[in-house]
Amino acid sequence: MGLLEGKILLANGGSQGVGAGIVRVAVREGATVVFTGRRAEVGEKLAADTGAHFLRADLADPAQARGSVEQTVSRYGRIDCLVNAAGLTSRGSLLDTTPELFDAHMAINLRAPFFAMQAAVADMKGRGAPGTIVNIGSDCAHGGPPFLAAYSAAKAGLAGLTKNAAHAHRWDRIRINGLNIGWTETEGEDATQREFHGAGDDWREKAAAKLPMGKLGQVDEIADFVVFLLSDRSGVVTGSVIDWGQTVIGATD
Repeated sequence: MGLLEGKILLANGGSQGVGAGIVRVAVREGATVVFTGRRAEVGEKLAADTGAHFLRADLADPAQARGSVEQTVSRYGRIDCLVNAAGLTSRGSLLDTTPELFDAHMAINLRAPFFAMQAAVADMKGRGAPGTIVNIGSDCAHGGPPFLAAYSAAKAGLAGLTKNAAHAHRWDRIRINGLNIGWTETEGEDATQREFHGAGDDWREKAAAKLPMGKLGQVDEIADFVVFLLSDRSGVVTGSVIDWGQTVIGATD
């Protein structure tokens, strides 16, 4: 049996990147999977490839963030597992971030997970059933580079929210954990490097050469770990925000 056999799982932000990797692994491990994304053509292709169910949603709208859970419950009768993987990484420093950019980061990176969790925990608690949630964070939660000021603030908030919610609902047997991922090789990161940093076709190789493990974070490896955290095999762990990267936070040379 797979690690998530018989589970109903919603992956918000699941149409590409890390989220899509989680969709694929969760299906492989036996879950019935629903995932959201903004681009219909991308989501429908992944749905066709995996057998998962695609919901088009703009998670910046709290009603749609809650609605993603409500539609999952309406379709399958319950939700057992939630992953919040949607993320906005648009650049902006303390000095040049506009209120609009700040609000966009908070809407996607913090508010959307909050209200999706609110709806998922309400269903789990209402049924008196255990559940698991994993929030995909970033090592920028510890500070981040100057050009990711609003992003870092939002991800720090997500780490705090993860711990707060895990503490609040531990007696409901709802386990909530986070994964602060580092620099990861995704199609979205490729677009970001080209748009904001003038990177060429060899940016991955150049980046890998500067990293201790000789490679960027890999989607399939992250997805395997997220599914493990969602599964019963991760035991009683809750309220953990795990740093998944090649920077040892707090250590210096």
